[in-house]
Amino acid sequence: MDTKTQDLVNKGIMLPLMEEFYTIQGEGCHTGTAAYFIRVGGCDVGCHWCDVKESWNADLHPPTLADTIVENVKKHANTVVITGGEPLMWSMDYITESLQKNSIKTHIETSGAYAFSGKWDWFCLSPKKTKMPLDECYPEADELKMIIHNKSDFIFAEQEAEKVGQKCQLYLQPEWSKKEKMTALIVAYVMKNPKWKISLQTHKFLNIP
Repeated sequence: MDTKTQDLVNKGIMLPLMEEFYTIQGEGCHTGTAAYFIRVGGCDVGCHWCDVKESWNADLHPPTLADTIVENVKKHANTVVITGGEPLMWSMDYITESLQKNSIKTHIETSGAYAFSGKWDWFCLSPKKTKMPLDECYPEADELKMIIHNKSDFIFAEQEAEKVGQKCQLYLQPEWSKKEKMTALIVAYVMKNPKWKISLQTHKFLNIP
């Protein structure tokens, strides 16, 4: 990458775009709603069960002008979900400001492991044990989405729930490869602890992106 391009990436004017697509949000609070997804490359959180490992190496994904991405969004949707990879590895200030100037709602799905940036209508925080969220990200969370891979993850979920604000909605989501076993445990847990809600990866059941 040449120096000029690297400078634009550092400023968030360009982003390592892995893919972008218009689909239905499959997880969390906005399940079932239409949204334009922007998946940026780059992640060192290293979840062993990640289903998008091809996003980890940012060098594999071409730097793309944020302005071009915004123009693509405008053709399809009034809500954007920026995900990854780990989107907060990059400055989100430029692209979110541009989206909001065009009356497009901005949502993010992040581990919170990098410095907060961007202007968000919805901030979905999904903490991972391998690289914990920064303290500054917890008060921003509108939604806490905890992935349940084993029984110890319920303890981790409760620990993380103590760190977010009262406005934050709490979700438990079974890790896909363990969905049968973990879903049953989550159902029982939510019935005993109704502050939590269940999130399912409904897009996978629907066989859509």
